[in-house]
Amino acid sequence: MDTVMILLLTCLISTLTLVVRGEDPYLFFTWNVSYGTISPLGISQQAILINGEFPGPNINSTTNNNVHINVFNNLDEPFLLTWSGIQHRKNSWSDGVIGTNCPIPPGTNYTYRFQVKDQIGSYIYYPSTALHKVAGGFGGLRINTRESVSVPYDRYPEDDYTVLIGDWYTKSHTDLRKILDSGRPIARPDGILINGKSGKPDGQGEPLFTMKSNKTYKYRICNVGLKTSLNFRIQDHNMKLVEMEGSHTVQNVYDSLDVHVGQCYGVLVIADQAPKDYYMVASSRFTKNIMTTTAIIHYVDGNGPASPDLAEPPVGWAWSLNQFRSFRWNLTASAARPNPQGSFHYGAINITRTIRLVNTVSRVDDKLRYAINGVSHVDPGTPLKLAEYYGVADQVFKYDSIGDEPPAEITDVSLKPNVLNMTFRNFVEIILENQEKSIQSWHLDGYSFFVVGIEPGTWSPEKRKNYNLLDAVSRHTVQVFPKSWAAILLTFDNAGMWNLRSENWERTYLGQQLYASVISPARSLRDESNLPDQALVCGIVKDMPKPPPYSN
Repeated sequence: MDTVMILLLTCLISTLTLVVRGEDPYLFFTWNVSYGTISPLGISQQAILINGEFPGPNINSTTNNNVHINVFNNLDEPFLLTWSGIQHRKNSWSDGVIGTNCPIPPGTNYTYRFQVKDQIGSYIYYPSTALHKVAGGFGGLRINTRESVSVPYDRYPEDDYTVLIGDWYTKSHTDLRKILDSGRPIARPDGILINGKSGKPDGQGEPLFTMKSNKTYKYRICNVGLKTSLNFRIQDHNMKLVEMEGSHTVQNVYDSLDVHVGQCYGVLVIADQAPKDYYMVASSRFTKNIMTTTAIIHYVDGNGPASPDLAEPPVGWAWSLNQFRSFRWNLTASAARPNPQGSFHYGAINITRTIRLVNTVSRVDDKLRYAINGVSHVDPGTPLKLAEYYGVADQVFKYDSIGDEPPAEITDVSLKPNVLNMTFRNFVEIILENQEKSIQSWHLDGYSFFVVGIEPGTWSPEKRKNYNLLDAVSRHTVQVFPKSWAAILLTFDNAGMWNLRSENWERTYLGQQLYASVISPARSLRDESNLPDQALVCGIVKDMPKPPPYSN
């Protein structure tokens, strides 16, 4: 009997080992979110730290990894993190925005569980509640390509650096929130940061990164700021663009890149200059006064300070538009799977729905509000996705409070939840039209989309003849220049409740956002995951019995 039991146990252990080995790897993190004091612009101020770090820890993952992040909220306010660009296939429950998640109460913790399914590339995370993003709590998130999938460049650079650039305020997030709540706009930022620090071209300061002569380095450059587009450059070095928000690109070479709020670029840089120090430079774009900051890159085999002479940033948005037009999808490169990116022929798919969205600024009851097609979004006390899942959506919001066409003239703005009902698996054209004088940056959770056109003027169906229907880059965030429009195409095949928002957080906070409700009629686990057992429940559904789970 003992021998039989041993054999049975041996078989069981072997079976469990196979299951574990056959499952995609897990990454576990514990994050303590707290306030701390920093002074990146020379003035002591309160910031949001993660594990005592500003910026927060860099997440280094690989395609299909399962990521578990246990977040302890030690702030005095409810808190959420969102994972910008992570698609959360079938799982909007981990998206980390107010429309899908109850915020984590102060003094408690919550574990985000998501899989970086079939994705590669450079991404960021940041707080999505209130104006917490102003105070920090952001960081980089990279998804490396699996060893079995080829990449169109050397997969092993000498090093891989994350560069987080963004505007910065010396006022606290609570003070800035009070300004917005009082009906006033917030002023221009006080400066620009690179990885949480500011610098001047005076040769002072420790190097942020090091390079060895003639070696190749990967830099992942992301704009984590609140509202300002930035131009990024590395003194005397070219940057070869190889990846953009999860898509391999045609490998054009640039001496500088405009990085709009929420966007990320992956570039290769060869250390091919005289061995000494050089500046990374980030400058504001489309602002009355140009703000610039620097950080030092040091050649380990050389000495000598960086030159104080910095190249000027480009002027005007026509330059930025032309740079956008040079970005192309690498059709022959494999993406997260070993098949060419260009095997998905988006240009041959029939459009089933066209939605035109016009952003506006106005005053409602003498307070500043931003709107889409005349509706300024407000978050109800119950997350939209929870209301939908529990079958009480009609008690919380109404679908399609805006039409697919904007009003001929937007004179009145209403405040209410803004939710569009999307038909599952429809191929949709969305026109983002900016009739204002300031640049916009738009982001969609849960998806990437093809940016097929950006042009000045007003969109009309005739503009489709100018679309790039062959090799537009698939990405998750797009800029819309003043008095211009952008056209994006995508298939709404990821069931869930997904946030389309301005990446200018002042605008997001004051209503320039909406949610796309994507429901699978099959109500099947093949299309969407059930509400996780550990999910936070709040609002009117807090004490309701959990609905029956989806079936297979």
